[in-house]
Amino acid sequence: MRKHLTLDLATREVTSKTVEGADLARAGRWLIARTLLDDGVATVDPLSPANPLIFSAGPLAGTNFSNANRVSVGCKSPLTGGIKEANSGGTFGYAMGQNELSGITFRQAADDWVVIHIKKNGEISWDDATPYMGKSNFEAADMLVKKYGKKASYALCGPVGEYLGLMAAIAFPDPEGGPTRFAARGGVGAVMGSKKIKAVILENIKMPTFVDRKKLMSHVKDYGTKLEAEAAVQTFSDYGTAIVADLTNKIGGLPVDNFSRGQQVDAKEQTFEMGGTHIHDLNKSRGGEVSHACMPGCLIRCSNVFVDDKGVELTTPLEYETICLMGTNCGLTHPDQVARVNQVANDLGIDTIEIGCTIGVLMEAGLGEFGDESFMMKVLEDIRAGNENGRIYAQGTQRVGEHFKVARIPAIKKQGVSAYDPRVIEVTGISMMLTAQGADHTTGNQPGFRCTDMTTEELTVVSLESQVNCAAADSLGFCIFGRSVTETNSQLIVDTINAAFGTDLEASFVPALGVEALKMEDQFNKAAGFTVEDDELPEFFVTEPLAPTGKTARHDAAQINAVREGWWN
Repeated sequence: MRKHLTLDLATREVTSKTVEGADLARAGRWLIARTLLDDGVATVDPLSPANPLIFSAGPLAGTNFSNANRVSVGCKSPLTGGIKEANSGGTFGYAMGQNELSGITFRQAADDWVVIHIKKNGEISWDDATPYMGKSNFEAADMLVKKYGKKASYALCGPVGEYLGLMAAIAFPDPEGGPTRFAARGGVGAVMGSKKIKAVILENIKMPTFVDRKKLMSHVKDYGTKLEAEAAVQTFSDYGTAIVADLTNKIGGLPVDNFSRGQQVDAKEQTFEMGGTHIHDLNKSRGGEVSHACMPGCLIRCSNVFVDDKGVELTTPLEYETICLMGTNCGLTHPDQVARVNQVANDLGIDTIEIGCTIGVLMEAGLGEFGDESFMMKVLEDIRAGNENGRIYAQGTQRVGEHFKVARIPAIKKQGVSAYDPRVIEVTGISMMLTAQGADHTTGNQPGFRCTDMTTEELTVVSLESQVNCAAADSLGFCIFGRSVTETNSQLIVDTINAAFGTDLEASFVPALGVEALKMEDQFNKAAGFTVEDDELPEFFVTEPLAPTGKTARHDAAQINAVREGWWN
């Protein structure tokens, strides 16, 4: 049994609802979709008080069940106009579980900026946010830790969220306390800003209460053993997510210079310095941490702490999406360059995917040269200042591209495309087209899937199967980097939940959860006015062959939607 808190920010009224049984496992994406549909907010202004902001943790949050401590953040997206669930690692989901909270829903908007402190005894204080306003994320986080203690976790609205920039993220602390983990996509930070919530504070307390703790811990151990034996998991542990760049560069699906090429270098002829293998070896030689857990209890440890040639931290984490979108997509060729711009983006609290696509578009418009790190820093400093240019840039890829009359804008549903060129990495491309979440790779990513000679129908089915698995993971509070184990062990997952809460879930519950979440998300977007046409790829993916493969996108929205309808039915 856990609690779901609802806070009315206008009246400061707090209500608590008991959550028990199977409903504890209907969390994350499922809960967000259900809540937004029930609230009927599909047609409201996303930055109005009527748009709720939802934090949700999975049923195993607060335990050492590896990769089960993510927190989901949901709302109607101000960037896309559709539904949005963005999730993050860090310690906040763990703290929610420790406080036996399944979720927190924030309604309406505060009159003045506030820090909401949920104390370990359940009391809530509404603290003055004035000292933190206008501060960068690292400065504000340091101040919060000094005031509320090192055992407290936080959700933090950065300076761009304060002025409602649409690429604003919400920062959560890594295990060391730094604001380096983000619910990043879709402008959720702008919604937090619209409610005038500067931060939410939670304290880590203790292992939550469970029905059969002994059996639960046995399942936790069993799951950990399976993870450690899995080759894909071991690869992520050794090299981090950056290893994916070696793959996408090799197959020609890497975003380079605003998605104009699919390969930065031929790795057979010269070192690909933006690849995970090179980054791992470079970081290790400098004394950096090449394997790092983003949240308590995780055995995958796919993150890192990247340092300079003097052993001084440049950024954490240096991960695939950032390497490729703030890196190769903007013409950068060395990881030190990416680390420097990544650190500024973290300090501002913005989505590195969105800003990487946005800067690529600015370079496409001729405002800067590809590979010019100083231009990127100028863009970031304009965003920090919130000046006229900065506020334009902070609106994201689609709006910036239209403002500067750029023809090649890599965005779907007004959200920047993740670091997988859909002309080559076709299953992921189909997922980004179909998902109600906008161009979001985490909704169904299959970067290594061999697509040659497969039909649209066949590839769409692969995408849908992946989308179901990812939606289920996001609804249970699981990180998708454990999916090679979780997707084949539904029985172990439900056995663990059953031991924890005395439920009688069956293995079929897990995929059903994913299907239900996807259908509700689609229902929401249709109510918000989305049509099949909104699922189309930008035209240049269809008309421009991608070097070195010469491939163009071959799937249109009507085809893949028809396959989905048939598959669902």
